[in-house]
Amino acid sequence: MEQDPQSKPVLEVCAFTIQTCLIAERVGAARVELCDNPIEGGTTPSYGAIRRVRERISIQLYPIIRPRALNYLYDEDEWAIMQEDVRICRELGCDGISVGMQLRNGELDTDRMKRLVELAYPMGVTCNRIFDNVPDPFRTLEQLIDMGCERVLTSGQAASAPEGADLLAKLVEAAAGRIIIMPGAGVKSGNIAELRKQTGAMEFHTSARKAMPNLVEHANPAILDSGNFFVADEEELSRIIALLHA
Repeated sequence: MEQDPQSKPVLEVCAFTIQTCLIAERVGAARVELCDNPIEGGTTPSYGAIRRVRERISIQLYPIIRPRALNYLYDEDEWAIMQEDVRICRELGCDGISVGMQLRNGELDTDRMKRLVELAYPMGVTCNRIFDNVPDPFRTLEQLIDMGCERVLTSGQAASAPEGADLLAKLVEAAAGRIIIMPGAGVKSGNIAELRKQTGAMEFHTSARKAMPNLVEHANPAILDSGNFFVADEEELSRIIALLHA
């Protein structure tokens, strides 16, 4: 698909901390996808986190709406939680949400997704990586266009976006400007230029995260559930931005 020569490439940063959100704005990213629980692939952040991030950054803010890990098949209680979380994001002045829902057979839950798009308005809606689990990506792409989603976050149904570059290019062509195809997963400074060339995409998604050292001087070696604190690597994000805008 031909891109508008006047259009500017966009970087979205997957942020698990407010510190990463501040870094993302500082280096020139256009948007953050705010999540909790990096080990589980990202779940809905807290009300307090969304509110504080909205107060602290002026770039676009898209919290993920995902009540738990494992899959995107939700029961009635989880569905009620998701609707309330969308309302909260709208009330807090978010620019959009990232969300995905599926049926037991793996296909997109078009009824509930459409209802969330309507509930989210005037916020935008990104279909998250549920897209990489659907049996027919081209059929799903048309469904997302019909319901008014503005963007699809996808690795091209591969383990990483570079591995899925062929399908990503076909999706960009099939989208024909009707919806944004945003490659994500494994996007780094070492592959961003080639990925842009291979796919024709103009928006990209990365976390560029690194684990931070524990600054607390005393630790009990018997306690093993402290986990990790992930923050974006500012130098790596700056390199990606520079290569996108070269």
